Amino acid sequence: MALVGKNAIVTGGASGIGLATCRRLARDGAGIAVWDIDEAGAQKVAAELVAAGGRAVACRVDVSSRAQIDAGLARVRAELGPVQILVNNAGITFFKPFLEVSAEEWNRVMSVNLNSMLHCTQAVLPDMLAAGWGRVINISSSSAQAGSARMTAYAASKGGVIAFTKSLALELAASGVTVNNIPPGFVDTPMLRASDSSLGGGIAGVAAASPMKRPGRPEDIASACAFLASEEAGYITGHTLSVNGGRYIA
Repeated sequence: MALVGKNAIVTGGASGIGLATCRRLARDGAGIAVWDIDEAGAQKVAAELVAAGGRAVACRVDVSSRAQIDAGLARVRAELGPVQILVNNAGITFFKPFLEVSAEEWNRVMSVNLNSMLHCTQAVLPDMLAAGWGRVINISSSSAQAGSARMTAYAASKGGVIAFTKSLALELAASGVTVNNIPPGFVDTPMLRASDSSLGGGIAGVAAASPMKRPGRPEDIASACAFLASEEAGYITGHTLSVNGGRYIA
């Protein structure tokens, strides 16, 4: 229960990596704000956490909207208190040959995957600075590290997340707030399953070609989030913690 007394916002918390992260941080004692555009899904997760003895609140938040972020944060502060942990997990995937990508599609991917980092982190950071302690954990992607054909917009947005992490970490290093990112690689989530037909060889084919011959689990990413949120990771900042089963080694 290393996070007792801390509160965490997990964006995209209703399913997949976000859901696993909500469960893990709650198990470690944190109060959890489940943010998701799927309001019913977020409420289900929050109810599960409360039934297990935790503290949780569900908020419908589109992370591309600063107004919704500010409204969600006001509710979190009123019901749970100040926020010390932010997991920027919400995102969308996108497959299309580069020459067919429209400006509108490009901007939508950037708005959700990258611009949300600005809006969510700017909104929550004052709580962390006031406490002299905070953890910002950004979910990027191994596609940004290794590249992915027909995913230029997605990979570019996630590459921006990695650069955002490094730069903000340097700016905040003396403040007690750490900023790190986790680029998952091929994790079995609802978003991955929805992309099966867009993957060369499908999920089974990609798994067979991967070093571990299987997809990762959302809990693998959640465990890494829990570590980066802990006191034990207090001297780690600006780091890219690759949890990818060997897909990309650096």
